[in-house]
Amino acid sequence: MPSSPSAIDLMIALPPKGDPKHWYDFLRSQLHDHESLEEFEFPAQYMFKHVPHLGVVEDPIGYLIEQMDHHRIAKGMLGVSADAEDSLEALRLHPDRFFGSFEVDPNKGMEGVRELEYAVKTLGVKAATAFPAGLNPQVPINDKKFYPIYAKCVELDIPICVCAGIPGPRVPFAVQDVALIDEVCWFFPDLKFVTRHGCEPWADLAVKLMLKWPNLYYSTSAFAPKFYPREIIDYANTRGADKIMYAGYFPMGLSLDRIFEELPGVGFRDHVWPKFLHENARKVFKLDE
Repeated sequence: MPSSPSAIDLMIALPPKGDPKHWYDFLRSQLHDHESLEEFEFPAQYMFKHVPHLGVVEDPIGYLIEQMDHHRIAKGMLGVSADAEDSLEALRLHPDRFFGSFEVDPNKGMEGVRELEYAVKTLGVKAATAFPAGLNPQVPINDKKFYPIYAKCVELDIPICVCAGIPGPRVPFAVQDVALIDEVCWFFPDLKFVTRHGCEPWADLAVKLMLKWPNLYYSTSAFAPKFYPREIIDYANTRGADKIMYAGYFPMGLSLDRIFEELPGVGFRDHVWPKFLHENARKVFKLDE
């Protein structure tokens, strides 16, 4: 790892001003077990040790920039919406440090398509994001409900970042089977599709699909670096240096201190590090345009 890395973080968020449990209110209707509903701070807590506890943060934007400066994170992708005042303010005040993404809901039909177009053309977001297992009702990655969203992403020339693999929250996983990505890449060869949250236990299949489809990429969100799948590291070191991108999970489940303490232990070859940390993201998300 370079001694002075500069990273682009494809999954970072402003600290909440209130109870972080409210981040996941959208998921409560799908959760049935007592721990998820009553005990956990966030639905995948059983998978994470040392979840960040930030307390009350009076200036979320200033605090996050301080953290980014400390760990040499040049830019961070924030989820934004028309009513996300803090995130919109961060983009307005610091366009050199933040760029936006927009969470899509294919259950909304054409309303959801119009919302995405508004987010890109009015709010200036650079990507769509989706959590198929977190939707209510759930929507498989290759479902016809997603197709108008995928088509709009191609038209707008933006990538979509989609959670793939077994989700951490205790909800059914079938809609995020990595095999479903194959059909999407076949039907939308121009779509830039970036997986989130590991693709486990099908990381080897994700590698095969990235070899097959030129516009399929992988981001490391929600994984502590010491748990990056071996298949992904080996692929980056051989034929996949242009396909793997850094994404964290702060402040949702991982601290930046832990991430950047563990990153040097990842066995990437020298030529992979700059691509992984920032070059691939700049290209895929068109950050220099």
